[in-house]
Amino acid sequence: MSKSFAEMQDMYRNVVRRFQEIEGKPWQAQGAMIELTKQTGELAKQVMLKENYYAWAGEEMEVNQRLGNEMADVIAQVMRLADYYQIDLEQAFIEAREDEDKYLSSRGV
Repeated sequence: MSKSFAEMQDMYRNVVRRFQEIEGKPWQAQGAMIELTKQTGELAKQVMLKENYYAWAGEEMEVNQRLGNEMADVIAQVMRLADYYQIDLEQAFIEAREDEDKYLSSRGV
Protein backbone atom coordinates (compact mmCIF):
# COMPACT_ATOMS: atom_id res chain seq x y z
CA MET A 1 0.00 0.00 0.00
CA SER A 2 1.84 3.03 -1.27
CA LYS A 3 0.66 6.56 -0.49
CA SER A 4 1.88 9.95 -1.62
CA PHE A 5 3.29 12.37 0.92
CA ALA A 6 0.08 14.44 0.69
CA GLU A 7 -2.03 11.34 1.35
CA MET A 8 0.07 10.50 4.41
CA GLN A 9 -0.37 14.06 5.69
CA ASP A 10 -4.14 13.82 5.21
CA MET A 11 -4.16 10.46 6.99
CA TYR A 12 -2.34 11.98 9.97
CA ARG A 13 -4.51 15.10 9.99
CA ASN A 14 -7.52 12.81 10.37
CA VAL A 15 -5.84 11.05 13.30
CA VAL A 16 -5.06 14.43 14.91
CA ARG A 17 -8.70 15.54 14.56
CA ARG A 18 -9.86 12.37 16.25
CA PHE A 19 -7.31 12.68 19.08
CA GLN A 20 -8.40 16.29 19.64
CA GLU A 21 -11.80 14.95 20.67
CA ILE A 22 -10.28 13.08 23.63
CA GLU A 23 -7.15 15.06 24.58
CA GLY A 24 -7.13 17.16 27.72
CA LYS A 25 -6.28 20.40 25.97
CA PRO A 26 -5.49 21.59 22.44
CA TRP A 27 -1.97 20.93 21.29
CA GLN A 28 -0.18 23.96 20.04
CA ALA A 29 3.49 24.13 19.12
CA GLN A 30 4.53 23.31 22.69
CA GLY A 31 2.49 20.11 22.82
CA ALA A 32 3.80 18.98 19.46
CA MET A 33 7.40 19.73 20.50
CA ILE A 34 7.03 17.83 23.75
CA GLU A 35 5.57 14.86 21.86
CA LEU A 36 8.32 15.11 19.21
CA THR A 37 10.94 15.01 21.96
CA LYS A 38 9.22 12.01 23.57
CA GLN A 39 8.97 10.19 20.25
CA THR A 40 12.62 10.95 19.45
CA GLY A 41 13.58 9.37 22.78
CA GLU A 42 11.51 6.30 21.97
CA LEU A 43 13.20 6.11 18.56
CA ALA A 44 16.61 6.36 20.25
CA LYS A 45 15.69 3.45 22.52
CA GLN A 46 14.79 1.28 19.53
CA VAL A 47 18.08 2.18 17.83
CA MET A 48 19.93 1.22 21.02
CA LEU A 49 18.10 -2.13 21.04
CA LYS A 50 18.75 -2.70 17.34
CA GLU A 51 22.46 -1.93 17.74
CA ASN A 52 22.72 -4.22 20.81
CA TYR A 53 23.58 -1.52 23.33
CA TYR A 54 20.88 -2.93 25.62
CA ALA A 55 20.64 -6.54 26.71
CA TRP A 56 17.42 -7.78 25.17
CA ALA A 57 16.24 -11.25 24.24
CA GLY A 58 13.35 -10.33 21.95
CA GLU A 59 12.83 -10.97 18.28
CA GLU A 60 14.71 -8.80 15.77
CA MET A 61 11.58 -8.53 13.64
CA GLU A 62 9.77 -6.99 16.63
CA VAL A 63 12.57 -4.42 17.07
CA ASN A 64 12.45 -3.61 13.36
CA GLN A 65 8.69 -3.08 13.52
CA ARG A 66 8.97 -0.81 16.57
CA LEU A 67 11.88 1.06 14.99
CA GLY A 68 9.78 1.82 11.91
CA ASN A 69 6.80 2.78 14.09
CA GLU A 70 8.89 5.24 16.10
CA MET A 71 10.35 6.75 12.91
CA ALA A 72 6.79 7.24 11.65
CA ASP A 73 5.79 8.85 14.96
CA VAL A 74 8.66 11.36 14.68
CA ILE A 75 7.59 12.24 11.12
CA ALA A 76 4.00 12.64 12.31
CA GLN A 77 4.98 15.21 14.93
CA VAL A 78 7.02 17.16 12.38
CA MET A 79 3.90 17.14 10.18
CA ARG A 80 1.87 18.44 13.12
CA LEU A 81 4.31 21.31 13.65
CA ALA A 82 4.31 22.12 9.94
CA ASP A 83 0.51 22.29 9.97
CA TYR A 84 0.53 24.47 13.08
CA TYR A 85 2.89 26.96 11.41
CA GLN A 86 1.20 26.56 8.00
CA ILE A 87 4.35 25.30 6.32
CA ASP A 88 4.09 23.23 3.15
CA LEU A 89 6.36 20.46 4.40
CA GLU A 90 6.66 18.72 1.05
CA GLN A 91 7.79 21.96 -0.63
CA ALA A 92 10.11 22.79 2.27
CA PHE A 93 11.72 19.35 1.98
CA ILE A 94 12.27 19.77 -1.77
CA GLU A 95 13.73 23.28 -1.34
CA ALA A 96 16.05 22.14 1.45
CA ARG A 97 17.38 19.26 -0.67
CA GLU A 98 17.82 21.63 -3.65
CA ASP A 99 19.80 24.02 -1.40
CA GLU A 100 22.00 21.12 -0.29
CA ASP A 101 22.53 20.10 -3.91
CA LYS A 102 23.60 23.64 -4.83
CA TYR A 103 26.01 23.76 -1.89
CA LEU A 104 27.52 20.37 -2.71
CA SER A 105 27.82 21.31 -6.39
CA SER A 106 29.65 24.51 -5.39
CA ARG A 107 32.10 22.31 -3.48
CA GLY A 108 32.65 20.10 -6.54
CA VAL A 109 30.83 17.14 -5.08
